[in-house]
Amino acid sequence: MVERRPAKPSVGDLIGLASAAGQEARVVAARRRVANIRLTDEERRICTDDLAEAFAVGRLDEDELHRRVDRLNEAVTHGELQPIFAGLPAPSLYQLEPRKTGRWRWAAFVGAVWLALPFFLLGLVFLVFGRELAAAIFGLPAILWTLVAYRWAKGTTRRSRRT
Repeated sequence: MVERRPAKPSVGDLIGLASAAGQEARVVAARRRVANIRLTDEERRICTDDLAEAFAVGRLDEDELHRRVDRLNEAVTHGELQPIFAGLPAPSLYQLEPRKTGRWRWAAFVGAVWLALPFFLLGLVFLVFGRELAAAIFGLPAILWTLVAYRWAKGTTRRSRRT
């Protein structure tokens, strides 16, 4: 019989686990910061929607849903939500939503293009005069630099919190 070893996690898997742990830590920190703050009607509505969604996907039965909604309606502070959502995903109240990138990233992208432009043009000149190797040495890094800068400028970060 062949002995199976557990596969080593790849670098991508480790990065994914680290980012998930970081996201979870931010959610826990957000919960701690507001633990003593009173709930608003809108926050109760959001939590009720989250419980209804858990019921809809089969995480809760009907009796459990009613018990948790009753406890939610009696809850006064955010700290009292922890036992209500025990065994369920964190309420969307604490989830971070993506924030649009600032204009400064696009300004930095324009600067990166201006830096790459002379090298790209020099590569074109070498290409026209039959120096393919020199054209590749100058032109390809300039194109890659521009593509990397574009992806960076286009990317979004997750920092803001839904209220």
